[in-house]
Amino acid sequence: VFGIDVGGTTIKCGFFSDDGELIEKEELPTRKENSGENILPDIAEYIKMTLAMHKKKFTDIAGIGIGVPGAVRDDGTVNKCVNLGWEVVNVPNKLSELLIFPKEKIKAGNDANVAALGEAWKGAAAGSSDVIMVTLGTGVGGGIIVDGKIVTGHHGAGGEIGHANVDHHETESCNCGNRGCLEQFASATGIVRMAKKELAASEEKSVLRDMENISAKAVLDAFKENDPVAVATMEKVGEQLGGALAIISCVTDPETIVIGGGVSKAGQPLVDCIQKYYRKYAFASCKDTQIVIATLGNDAGIYGAAKMVL
Repeated sequence: VFGIDVGGTTIKCGFFSDDGELIEKEELPTRKENSGENILPDIAEYIKMTLAMHKKKFTDIAGIGIGVPGAVRDDGTVNKCVNLGWEVVNVPNKLSELLIFPKEKIKAGNDANVAALGEAWKGAAAGSSDVIMVTLGTGVGGGIIVDGKIVTGHHGAGGEIGHANVDHHETESCNCGNRGCLEQFASATGIVRMAKKELAASEEKSVLRDMENISAKAVLDAFKENDPVAVATMEKVGEQLGGALAIISCVTDPETIVIGGGVSKAGQPLVDCIQKYYRKYAFASCKDTQIVIATLGNDAGIYGAAKMVL
């Protein structure tokens, strides 16, 4: 089975045995010019070359799974994928034409949902059939797994945790056009925004005051050193994120919550901060849900894409 994770910069490709062993992986550049017309042909060429190298035929393949950075409908149609330059693309149909391979054996999904499936299959939530994953990077992505399956929803927007409204009084706009989204608080850019607000509102000494360009990593490093401004910032971030996860848990009742993305490198101190507020706000039956750091890193997408087919 092939697991493909299409990102804005690179396409990560994995070739797996059907029990989840990664046989080999490769990265291709994402050629976004001309509305991303080369992306699927490049993937098709990689698949052909890999099969030839391993002396396999298309009849040996269980299928091809692809994660893309956008909302994906059940039939594999991507409606406007800005990061790739795509308008409306039906991924299974197009790839099926390029490879002369049954479209029924090609599955496409949102990259964050697919990464969640990867973590539930072979990562931090291995063995859990009900999982919430939240990825904290430049933005906030999410994926929800219920009974071992990705929740995509009617519009393909299931799992868009970053755009849950957590502050009805926020005056600044999110990239999506709304105000008060979780992404404005818990993403890397959100953490920097919150730290700057905290610095302006407080006269506490802080290593952050001397920095010309504050980064999320700087805030998280200072937080781990008990810097008062960084601690106050991360308490607010933890409350927003822990509270949002508590609300979602009321709906899906997960066995495991996975925290991924670049911000998750802060490790256990970040988990402790989120868990404190999660336990404070969660419904009684959900309070003991374990919160863990993702373990597959950048490979979560290729594992999840492969699992989506299997």
